[in-house]
Amino acid sequence: MRTRTMEISVGIFILAGIIALAVLALKVSGLSLSPAKPTYKLYAQFSDLGGLSVRGRVSIAGVTVGRITDIQLDTDRMVALVEMEIDQSVDTLTVDSIASIRTEGLLGEKFIDISVGGDPEYLADGDTIIDTQSALSIERLVSNFASSLGK
Repeated sequence: MRTRTMEISVGIFILAGIIALAVLALKVSGLSLSPAKPTYKLYAQFSDLGGLSVRGRVSIAGVTVGRITDIQLDTDRMVALVEMEIDQSVDTLTVDSIASIRTEGLLGEKFIDISVGGDPEYLADGDTIIDTQSALSIERLVSNFASSLGK
């Protein structure tokens, strides 16, 4: 009887461990089991993404309001075109809003931070944010600094 209780306890412990690993994998991957909120699409063009990736977050004032869903190269202008899904509850983004690529911490993940402007006209589904700030490249800064020292 004692052996049977021990086997059941070990089985429950292993099952709890598997469930904990599954929850951790969902959190790390950015996926969610909750139903999707209604969203709308916005686009932004950047000259340098600096490591920005799909499923990265989009935030306003530090609050996550969306996700990056696609990144493509606009071959006409030779810039990166970023597609974002923004929560429909955030429907007051003005046409003069600024999209900037930021880094969480010194070596953290890249994300898009939107600064809302003051224009009375709002962005709609499918619109493009015109004013953008590309990623700050540490490698480019260091190489520029090093080349200026050699002159």
